Amino acid sequence: MARVLVVDDDPVLNQMVQANMRLAGHEVFSALSGQAALRDLESINPELVILDVMMPGMTGFEVCRRMRETTTVPVLFLTARGEEEDLVQGFDSGGDDYMRKPFSQRELEVRVRALLQRAQRANEQHETQIYIDDQLQIDLEESTVKRNNKVVHLTPTEFRVLRCLVRNRGKVLTHAELLVEAWGENYTDAIASLSLYVRYLREKIEKDPSNPEYIHTKWGIGYWFSPPQTVDVG
Repeated sequence: MARVLVVDDDPVLNQMVQANMRLAGHEVFSALSGQAALRDLESINPELVILDVMMPGMTGFEVCRRMRETTTVPVLFLTARGEEEDLVQGFDSGGDDYMRKPFSQRELEVRVRALLQRAQRANEQHETQIYIDDQLQIDLEESTVKRNNKVVHLTPTEFRVLRCLVRNRGKVLTHAELLVEAWGENYTDAIASLSLYVRYLREKIEKDPSNPEYIHTKWGIGYWFSPPQTVDVG
């Protein structure tokens, strides 16, 4: 059982999602606006947030960005919109998964269970790794990156991709492995989006993004992270 906060301005849908979560055995709280969710976040201390995107006053994307200032709680977006740019915006605001309306109770349960399991694994794998060289400093525990002692601002998705690469440095990770880490198991075919985020990362941490020293490509397979002096993999 987990504490789940449901945020949706539609009272009928809000109550329906609450009922589904209670049937799955969770302790459920609700808010009818983003402002109410942010106000009650600390007192509820949820283990998962189900967050509608299109709400008056403050969109779900903005609510999620505000939440990310204080918590890493998993966020599942609900939306009637299906454009790819909305999906990208959702992940860049700090969301962990994205479910389109209408949806089935079974799909909701599966997505929630997957997010809770992923969060549990992350807690068990307490990050203590730090990567440092003359140019780049990456602290996985503090979620910070510096290049030449200057802070590099990464989106949550960019950092999840980088964290996975650094944690497995020297090992080629397949597209599917990286996509599961960054977006979840429902997005293993989003290779074009992964390629885009790798390009964003290279532009932010590489001296010459067109000749990367850290994030290398294994064509047709995936990517790996390796310091400049040890770029010999498979």
